[in-house]
Amino acid sequence: MNCLSCGKEDTKVTDSRVVNDGMAIRRRRECQKCGFRFSTYEEVEILNLSVVKRDGVHEPYSREKVERGLKKALEKRPITQEKFRMLIANIERDIQTEAKSDEVTSSQIGEIIMRHLKKADKVAYIRFASVYKSFEDIDSFKQEIKKIT
Repeated sequence: MNCLSCGKEDTKVTDSRVVNDGMAIRRRRECQKCGFRFSTYEEVEILNLSVVKRDGVHEPYSREKVERGLKKALEKRPITQEKFRMLIANIERDIQTEAKSDEVTSSQIGEIIMRHLKKADKVAYIRFASVYKSFEDIDSFKQEIKKIT
């Protein structure tokens, strides 16, 4: 890892800690040349996973799309950055385990996200479900709310 201050290669790791229930590692680093200290965050990345959309089109898995959907659902909700990272890590773990070989359907991803949101924040769950399930009227909202109360 290059130093952010002077650009020297090979900074020294002074401390490593497992975070997100073992899903990531936070490393404290120090530059041997200028003494600058900084932290890095390492997490598992899903590679070579293809998402099969409802219309049959295949596209590469995008963590950014999952994060955007979650951020919209969790907008103005009381969730810390650490809990958000943990939520993403747990969702991606489940996506990886449910994927058959190197494919997963967008429906599977949506169901996994809803399952995790239901536990994390019921308001965010309803927001996400309203888009994912394409609620057409107020009765659809009421039925979904009854399921979680």
